[in-house]
Amino acid sequence: MTSRPTTAIHARPRTGPARMTLALVSACQFMVILDSSIVNVALPSIDRELGFASTGLAWVVNGYLLTFAGLMLLGGRAADLFGRRRALTAGLVLFTASSLAAGLAAVPAVLVAARLTQGVGAALLAPATLAVINTGFAEGRERARALGAWSAAGGVGGMAGALAGGALTTGLSWRWVFLINVPVGVALIATAVRALPGTRTAGREGLDLAGAVTGTAGLAALIYGIMHGAGHGWTSAPVLAPVAAGLLLLAVFAVVEARFAAQPMMPPRLLRSRGVAAGTGSLLLFGGITIAMWYFTSLFLQNVLGYGALRAGLGQTPAAVTFMVVARAAGVLLPRAGVRPLILAGGACFVAGFGWLAQAGAGSGYLTAVLGPTLLVATGIGLVFPTLMAATTAGAPGGDAGAAGGLAQTAGQAGGSLGLAVLATAATQASAGGSSPAALAAGYDRVFLIAAGLGAAVAAAGLLLPRRPPPPAQR
Repeated sequence: MTSRPTTAIHARPRTGPARMTLALVSACQFMVILDSSIVNVALPSIDRELGFASTGLAWVVNGYLLTFAGLMLLGGRAADLFGRRRALTAGLVLFTASSLAAGLAAVPAVLVAARLTQGVGAALLAPATLAVINTGFAEGRERARALGAWSAAGGVGGMAGALAGGALTTGLSWRWVFLINVPVGVALIATAVRALPGTRTAGREGLDLAGAVTGTAGLAALIYGIMHGAGHGWTSAPVLAPVAAGLLLLAVFAVVEARFAAQPMMPPRLLRSRGVAAGTGSLLLFGGITIAMWYFTSLFLQNVLGYGALRAGLGQTPAAVTFMVVARAAGVLLPRAGVRPLILAGGACFVAGFGWLAQAGAGSGYLTAVLGPTLLVATGIGLVFPTLMAATTAGAPGGDAGAAGGLAQTAGQAGGSLGLAVLATAATQASAGGSSPAALAAGYDRVFLIAAGLGAAVAAAGLLLPRRPPPPAQR
């Protein structure tokens, strides 16, 4: 089947300089990543008021992560076919409306449905923000700095979840964990309509429906199975059945994309780029590092050192500030230093920081056992994340910018889900099922040692990346 060429004609922005565009996409990225973790602290309050079944409460978190990760490839391709502004605005509308529904939910089913829909909105929104950067900022210093700011916003959003969730739940109500998105979302929608250029497409074909069904269902099934690994055991039916189905569907998806799709959701030509292939693999590993840093250090502070949720969030704030500063600096350094030195430096920070964290125990102090190593790891994340994003997406043609962004972010999200399941299992085994601070510390120390190994693997994979982000490919 042949298809007519697709030509994107970008209208001149009606208003708003590059700073407004960067502020917009950074705020969007902050919001969607924040909602991955902000609800965690509010779960006990939600359960008391709505009365979830024993296994249902987890879906307030997992429902969002499942549709977010599972639909990002589709969201990225939608941005290419229907325009960045349309995809970003549609994602914002869906995200804001579902946040309102979640905040007003009176029964568990409504809250879970709203969270699933929030994830759909985020899956449209997140790759569109990256596509806006890759098509709206010139290759080189300007784009690298924009990616640094965008990365910092997303990273701080992930870290700030516990702090913001604790403050809102304690000071107001768990409902404001969701309702706070409504005025912010309305403001961002208005800004997007004014600041982003419109896109008209000539000869555009529809979405790749066969690829969308097989790819989305495959990812969703795989992530669903992985999420249940720690709770049910890796050889149990609730894990093996969805994982096997997911792998089968992803194999069908690969055949559809390579042989039958006129406008593939993930164009196979993307993976022929060394930067895209190596960067995607590195981001899968990197997802486990971020989970070890933000999720398991928070658990260490609370379950071993006895911190409350709000105090634990404050304890991670120095690392969050460090990450934000370093990520911005990495955007400046990347055009000068190149990809590999930043990846290798970040990998060294991971190995040293997590190796140091792995020595912490029940009698350790915050200043000597947590603050120093988390600052090191945060420095590594700040160096590596924007660099990997730049290297993974730089060579994609303008017409594939959304697909490349969706692939990169899907890899990071899937790596985080896999990392959480594997690391949680490792922690449980190392603690021998004990719940004392000493037993839990042994489990978390095992997690940090594994994360140090992941850091070394990311550094090794970085050697496969081009020394510098390639120039944009032409179609």
